[in-house]
Amino acid sequence: MTIQADLYLENAVTRIEGPLVFVRRQVEVGLNDAVEVIGTDGRTRLGRVAAVDDDFMTIETLDSTSGLSMAGTRIRLIGEPITFALGPGILGRVFDGVGRVADGGPPVAAHVRAPIDGAIINPLRRAKPEDFIETGISAIDTLDSLVRGQKLPIFSGGGLPHNRLAVEIALHARLRSGKEEPFAIVFAGIGVPFDQAERFRQALEEGGALGHTALFLNLASDSSAQRLLTPRFALTAAEYLAYQEGRHVLVIITDMTNYCEALREVSASHGEIPSRKGYPGYMYSDLATLYERAGRIRGRPGSVTQIPILTMPADDITHPIPDLTGYITEGQITLDRKLDRAGIHPPIAVLPSLSRLMKDGIGPGFTHPDHPALANQLYAAYARTMGVRLLAGVVGAEGLTPTDRLFLEFGQRFESRFIAQPEGARSLEESMAVGWELLKLLPDAELSRLSDEQIRHHLRQGGGAS
Repeated sequence: MTIQADLYLENAVTRIEGPLVFVRRQVEVGLNDAVEVIGTDGRTRLGRVAAVDDDFMTIETLDSTSGLSMAGTRIRLIGEPITFALGPGILGRVFDGVGRVADGGPPVAAHVRAPIDGAIINPLRRAKPEDFIETGISAIDTLDSLVRGQKLPIFSGGGLPHNRLAVEIALHARLRSGKEEPFAIVFAGIGVPFDQAERFRQALEEGGALGHTALFLNLASDSSAQRLLTPRFALTAAEYLAYQEGRHVLVIITDMTNYCEALREVSASHGEIPSRKGYPGYMYSDLATLYERAGRIRGRPGSVTQIPILTMPADDITHPIPDLTGYITEGQITLDRKLDRAGIHPPIAVLPSLSRLMKDGIGPGFTHPDHPALANQLYAAYARTMGVRLLAGVVGAEGLTPTDRLFLEFGQRFESRFIAQPEGARSLEESMAVGWELLKLLPDAELSRLSDEQIRHHLRQGGGAS
């Protein structure tokens, strides 16, 4: 039996529970097919088929079901998954969580319509992520570099300034290669309060970044079903910009914890058996359908790079949300509450942060030949500082060796001058210059990650990073 398109079902609704409408199945339908629920109040509500069995189908509405009644409600079957109308005009525009224009302007002139669940990419056609994206954040660019095609999440906690960091990255991110390559940002806010959504829009507009950004804002007052679709609309826009317009696209999504909470809520409303901490057992595969849409495709010029941001409940990195995210993605940037309380912004914890693909985007031909060595030495020196701080807590600073006291001073300056940075972006060259300056504090014998030539050129003759 073929799937029916543009067919109306009359008097088929059996019950309505929250965002779910239960309907007698009279024709063949497909899972996740788009439908329209038309009430007696005249309103048309977009929805999709969330579950199907022999006798019934469950429709998940994206708008409030208030005002619907079982009698008189009609269901229009569209016969295809939800699609997004896309064109070059999506840049500079603001959309709601389900791709509707929310800036008061005209609709986007559509060149194509793409299903929001994305196209399946043959793994053999995936190209290796490589080359560098500069974020303007020293601790990321120098020590945990972002590579085109990578998915690098930010692990935060409640009350930490991850949204501020997200905006700063959106404002200052850029490509560094000598070629003139088009670049774009797709920014998605999931379950954000109205005032925060307005701050996102205002900051990008005033910072001059909105012109090359497609902004998607799902509000905290929107339904959970909408929350599940917001990253899919955003990633569909990113794939269009990357693979059809040839742009290198950076996708910033905040906050994936709100997405997972909505997934748990919708799963419970479907009566599904919960798994760890009440989340559905398929949350891993569901997250993978989002994160794995980052990448590069052989034969196509663009790329999709992701920075998903999540808040760890109770700062617990073993919680299912960060735990599963860590299995899928290629590293993590971790924010630290102690650094935040000390007034250091951005409060990036260097030691637990990691970019597994960093080696494929830095060094000769990408950033600077001495970049890898500098990153390794700064990381090693800061790790030594953490050990010295523990020792000082036991024996006191007076009981430390002169070299250990130098590492204490290095650690303090590293946090206040390198991790912390003033308003605005730092270029990679500026970040590296600060790093070389800090390493001048340490004796040559402790700089085991640098060559003798690097020590002479950068540390003992007043050389710079370039």
